[in-house]
Amino acid sequence: MGKIAFVFPGQGAQSVGMARDVYDVLPEAKALFERADKTLGFGLTELVFEGPAEDLKQTANTQPALLTASLALLEAVKAKGIQADYAAGHSLGEYSALAAAGVLSFEDAVSTVRARGQFMEAAVPGGRGAMAAVLGADRDKLTDLCAEISAAGTVVEPANLNCPGQIVVSGSAEGVEALSARVKEIGAKRAIPLEVSGPFHSSLMKEAAERLGGKLAAVTFDEGTVPVVANVSARPAAGADAVRESLVSQVYSPVLWEDSVQWLIGEGVDTFVEIGPGSVLAGLIKKIDKSVRVFSVNSLESADALAEALA
Repeated sequence: MGKIAFVFPGQGAQSVGMARDVYDVLPEAKALFERADKTLGFGLTELVFEGPAEDLKQTANTQPALLTASLALLEAVKAKGIQADYAAGHSLGEYSALAAAGVLSFEDAVSTVRARGQFMEAAVPGGRGAMAAVLGADRDKLTDLCAEISAAGTVVEPANLNCPGQIVVSGSAEGVEALSARVKEIGAKRAIPLEVSGPFHSSLMKEAAERLGGKLAAVTFDEGTVPVVANVSARPAAGADAVRESLVSQVYSPVLWEDSVQWLIGEGVDTFVEIGPGSVLAGLIKKIDKSVRVFSVNSLESADALAEALA
């Protein structure tokens, strides 16, 4: 029997009404939403279940909402007695993974990602930054093209190395536009602009990272129950200081998702369980390695299906 990794989605997976069924049925899931409201001092639960979608899409709201919904869905998996050998998360999802592994308390996790979202929103004025998904590009060639355009004075950098043929770039609006116009030069199919509020995982986020470092300095990091793979290194960070440093770096560094999944497979993981709204990570993992088993738990029903499949 191979090993199991729980993986948690990042921003973009959110939707109004997410995790409502587990909230209604599982007392542990409901309690998480109530703890989020109390910790944050506003009605996150109402926003998640009632919307409006425009407010939920604001980074400072999305991040605690997604974390809470993902960890509520985790309660449905735990209720089935299913346990992981490893955990990982995509960008924001790394906080869900750390909370799932007991490295962070829920209260620290939800308050930290609320602040992280606020710092990220404030770092670059609206319209000044952009992100785009580049399809069909070679990683090294795209990195070189980003460096060439950045050297000319407009920042654009690889941000999410998601899977073969899908790399997200991030930077100034001008830099991303310049790169998008030239991706066919390196054999890529096209670049698709993303609807985001800022140039996440680029050097333009260093101010946000510094502010986040101040917040994380006061947070306690415990020994986790399972190793959690860090986005910035595609390896588990060893010890509280290393975890803290990797979370600060993560704000302005690329998310090494493909590398993280490959490392987990190398460690014997053959079953990935995406826990949280949507199924974006499941799709990426299948593109990285078709031979692994991948499940998405985004409802009570899908938790039941997971338990049947693993029985």
